[in-house]
Amino acid sequence: MQSNLTQKHITEPQRSLPIRAECDVLVVGGGPAGISAAIAASRNGAETVLVERYGGLGGLATGGLIILLLSLDDGTGDQVIAGQCQELVDRLDARGSIVYPKQDEWGNQNADLVARYNQWGLIWGRNPSVVRYSVAYDPEEFRFVVNEMVLSAGVKLLFHAWGARAIMDNDRIDAVAIESKSGREAIKAKIVIDASGDGDIFVSAGVPFESEKVHPWLWFRMAGVRDVDQAVASGGNRFFKTLPGEGRILAPWGSMGRIDRQISAVDVEDLSYAEIECRRMVMEEVERLRSEIPGFENAFLTDIASQLGITESRRMIGAHQLSREEANTLNDHVVARTGNWTKAGMLYNIPYGCLYPREVSNLLVAGRCISVDHRVHHSTKEIPACFATGEAAGTAAALSVRLNTRPSALDVGKLQDTLVHQGASLGL
Repeated sequence: MQSNLTQKHITEPQRSLPIRAECDVLVVGGGPAGISAAIAASRNGAETVLVERYGGLGGLATGGLIILLLSLDDGTGDQVIAGQCQELVDRLDARGSIVYPKQDEWGNQNADLVARYNQWGLIWGRNPSVVRYSVAYDPEEFRFVVNEMVLSAGVKLLFHAWGARAIMDNDRIDAVAIESKSGREAIKAKIVIDASGDGDIFVSAGVPFESEKVHPWLWFRMAGVRDVDQAVASGGNRFFKTLPGEGRILAPWGSMGRIDRQISAVDVEDLSYAEIECRRMVMEEVERLRSEIPGFENAFLTDIASQLGITESRRMIGAHQLSREEANTLNDHVVARTGNWTKAGMLYNIPYGCLYPREVSNLLVAGRCISVDHRVHHSTKEIPACFATGEAAGTAAALSVRLNTRPSALDVGKLQDTLVHQGASLGL
């Protein structure tokens, strides 16, 4: 029955799409990369529209309850991600809604310090562990702060709208078709930034890509835990302290070794299966914690992530594909940097060519679907790195509009100078 269904097709009648908006820069996807790209483009003078399929910004950084910025440093005490990600940290800090190590603690291997920050899920990887510049935060505070950043920058924000596909005119995207409760419409833009995470726009535009299947995750939080410090210490890194309030824990629950197969994040049947199965297993884990871990006897579930914790699917094959062999090497075209959240001392200088394809003249890509290999992706998929590549892509888009040039022809030195002036860390 299934095979017969897949062989059937229906011809959709040709139709004219109403144009919802025209802009300089269209950003598809309101996760960390899309947020940063839209802010950067608008602050640099481009009329910018940000389209997000859910009803709030943040993606996995909010809806996925992956509420840890891992990491803004390289593991040796040096900050390598700044710019808008640091601005976010500063704004959250001013609201008293984050926990993070102070600068003189970064790179420290003191066992007591490591243990303190490990309780918050801020240190990952094999021993010897070091204190990293990582940040735990409250997701609702994150949403509030990024809303303020996006709207104050002058970005036009459209929620509940899915960036469905690119409408091509030879080698350029003429418009992007969106789907929403308002129907199927189009947004015309001079430059499009695909920050969808799954590369929905660049795939529909014919850009080559690589793809991976993954084990899905579904993070959750509980409250009412008695003596959280003791409970966390006895939990074997299965859960961490979290904001806001006392008696709460965050469980980065994953299905690896528990679910019967890896899934494709771009297959609706796989996603449906994962949603149901992961939620069932979260409830099993909640009961296990209550029955086996001291302090959880009267604990209760407060929320399960509304988005599956899927951090890899499609990756663009762009003008440059960053490889593991390029770790800790200089690059004259660097537009963003990131460490590795589990391996101290590893640094990637991300060149501009990772953010655009050869095949489409007015497209940029930001976030976890940029042009890197599978091993580098382990570093570039993280929230701070997505902020950094988003800021680079948004800045490049605005400069391209201002100079009336293709992104691929943009002077990289001018882009770098602009990013540094904005506070980005490029190591130049």
